Amino acid sequence: MPSHFKVKEYCPLVFRNLRERFGVDDSDFVNSLTKSQPIMAKYQGRSGGGGRILLSYDKKYIVKTSCPEEVEQMHHILKPYHQYIVENHGQTVLPQYLAVYRLTVEGGETYIIVMRHLFSQNLPVHKLYDLKGSTVDRQATDKEKAKEFTVYKDNDFIEDGIKIQIGSEAKERFVSKLTRDVEFLTKLHLMDYSLVVGMHDCQRAKCELESLQDDVEEDCEEEADDTENEVIAKSTPPATPSPKSATEGQAFNFDLEFHPEEDVYGIQSKCDSCEEIYFLALVEVLTEYNAQKWTAHAMKTVKHGTGAEISTVGPEQYSRRFLEFVTKLIE
Repeated sequence: MPSHFKVKEYCPLVFRNLRERFGVDDSDFVNSLTKSQPIMAKYQGRSGGGGRILLSYDKKYIVKTSCPEEVEQMHHILKPYHQYIVENHGQTVLPQYLAVYRLTVEGGETYIIVMRHLFSQNLPVHKLYDLKGSTVDRQATDKEKAKEFTVYKDNDFIEDGIKIQIGSEAKERFVSKLTRDVEFLTKLHLMDYSLVVGMHDCQRAKCELESLQDDVEEDCEEEADDTENEVIAKSTPPATPSPKSATEGQAFNFDLEFHPEEDVYGIQSKCDSCEEIYFLALVEVLTEYNAQKWTAHAMKTVKHGTGAEISTVGPEQYSRRFLEFVTKLIE
């Protein structure tokens, strides 16, 4: 560890209470962040200021590096955010903010915001959309599609003809929660947020697991043959497999069950022709409609015309359009 290393935790009592409201155990939380190094997340969102999105080693929490301006905005909304979470008993699709830290290493400072992971620890996301309710420049580019993991956008969602099929009761509960959250953001003059839609295809996941298990069994058979040949050559009995080897083998025994108490943003599909799990969460909620955004709105209006569905609009217009767009996508 470097000789000059400091960690500052911001508002520890407030965040401890938030973790309690969200049902996060403190010892489990600390263990997830410190037991092993974080891993890079496939979904990098629109993290500004050169920030990166990492995951704790067990994929329970998002560890996001942030710029000082974003942390300052987090502090600005923390009091009303905490009050809102308390009043609604932690029932929200907003990001679940759990801690904010500042790391100082050899004089260099890094700000970190920790949140609950949007997706599942064990269920892979097969397709991901970032939806803002806007149609201007809202499609994945060829460069983005060439990446290992593509984040698709509003026009892609429309062109794919997708509907989020969760049934009328689940839709009513989700839209009610989403509307309440969006109204809260509007009161704080926040905009430019997105609804992330992560789609887990249950049948595809089963096929992928079966294929992986076949590959593992084939590798084990090859290793057994190699060991047997080696034993014959040396005329010595084979060694007993170590506990470590057994543990590594168990890593392939994936759990493909949906656990709603852990996957808090997940909703099961209600569709006869498909079996999917949808992960629905609001992200990038800290953007304030300030002079910079007003200028961007004016420039885009000149470029695309007054009636164009540009993303940079005032909080009230943004929220109305956003809710109307998302509600139409859910059945």
